[in-house]
This record gives sequence, structure tokens and C-alpha cells, in this order.
Amino acid sequence: MRRNILNSFSLIAIVLLAVGCRPKKVIVATPDAPQEKVVVKADEKPQNLTLLKSKDLPFNTLSLKGKTSLKVDGDENNVTLNIRMERDKKIWVSVTGLAGIEGARAVITPDSLLLRNNLQKTYTKKPFSYVYSFTSKQVSFKMLQAILSGNTISEFMTEKSDLKQENGVWLLNGNAEDLAYRILFNTLLKPNETNLNDVKNAQALKVVYGEYTPVNNALFPSSLKINSMSGAKKIDISIEFVKIESNVPVDFPFSVPKSYEVIN
Repeated sequence: MRRNILNSFSLIAIVLLAVGCRPKKVIVATPDAPQEKVVVKADEKPQNLTLLKSKDLPFNTLSLKGKTSLKVDGDENNVTLNIRMERDKKIWVSVTGLAGIEGARAVITPDSLLLRNNLQKTYTKKPFSYVYSFTSKQVSFKMLQAILSGNTISEFMTEKSDLKQENGVWLLNGNAEDLAYRILFNTLLKPNETNLNDVKNAQALKVVYGEYTPVNNALFPSSLKINSMSGAKKIDISIEFVKIESNVPVDFPFSVPKSYEVIN
């Protein structure tokens, strides 16, 4: 059965399941929204889409650390999540439990998925297309990268989408095959809430971004919450970032001990 993009975050949940004090962050105040409704003329849509995309954080690399709560069907785990990205090339994830023991490590590229489960001493290597067994073929590496970084999703930022203002903030919505998307921006012109729904397959994903903090002359979310539902399965992920660094040297260490079992 075809499934959709929204369960791409189940991949992160799989990684997380394998498994003090926050520094002060500068928070950018979100201005109040004017109440008047603005009608977007057809010839103005490209200009307004460009304006929204111009607020994306440009980066070559990202290094993130977050205190993370993962709840799967009511079973909750608290872990530390480290994420490193090389733009359009690689996403590296390490999950550490409360005892400081790394439970899992993963590397995602546009072509492949590597997953090392330290608790079960197993290793999995799959092509990126493996995610299509539980997501739609619409999901791409760049889409996952955009959602995690609080940037716009290029696949949706097209003139085919409906763009308007409601209560003084931009709203982008549309359909991509069976997938309906609705993205609400705040008055900083950054994504505030992303909703993806596939009624046909009874699946839904909601991403809510917290307040934004300055990073390299742009803005990055200080936190994000991901709620996904697929049938009776519910996954909730809440990340409070305690470190956000852009354009710093990063590496992606990944090795597999000989004693680990290869899982196909």
C-alpha cells in the first residue's frame, strides 16, 4: 500500500527508539500580525514566494544538539539528540540516553541509509528508496533537510500552490497527488506550523516550530515538535535545541564493529 511523506519522521523515531541546564539563547520577538486580509494577485505570487524563500537559513553545514522527548503510543523516552548536516549531501544522527550511552547512530544521504543499533549490536544498510516502504516516493532527502532546519520546502514553493494571507500571516496550501499540505508562516516570514495529511491512507504529520533565534544573519527554530499519526500508530517528538551552529567544521564518524549482526 502506498504511504506518504509524513511518516518520513518515523525514520527518525526508529533511530531514537534504539536507544541539565540549557544555555541562554537569543530569541527574536515575533511581531503582532495585522488583522487585514491581503489578496495575492496572480502576478505577485512569484514575488511573494521569493520573499518567503529569502528567509531560509543559508548553510553549508549545521551542528545541532537537542534535549529530546520521544513518545510512541504513550511510551516515552528522554534522550540527547545530536544532528550534523552537510547541505544536500548528508544527515548524521546520534542518540544518547540519560546514562550517557549512545544507543544508536545513523547516516542518511540522498542515496542511502546506514543505521547502527548499539543496544542490539546490529547494523543495517539500505538504499534511500528503502524509506518508500513506509513513505511516499514524494519524500526526498532535501525535504527532510528543509523540515529539520526550519526552511521552506522547495517542492511546495511553486505557483501551483495557493498563497494568501489570513490574519496578517502567510498561508501556503495545496495538494501533491494524495498529499494535502498546509504551511502557516509567522510574521517573521518563517514557518510556524506545517501540516501534511493523506486522508486516503489515514496518515497525518504536524510540525510546530518554536521561537526563532539568530544564526549567521538568519533565523533558526529554538525548538520543534513533530506529531505523526499512521492509522492507530502515534509518534510525538519534541526537540529543545541547546546548541545550534552553522558553517562549522563537522565530521560524520560511522564504523561498524565486526561483532555486529547485519540486518537485511
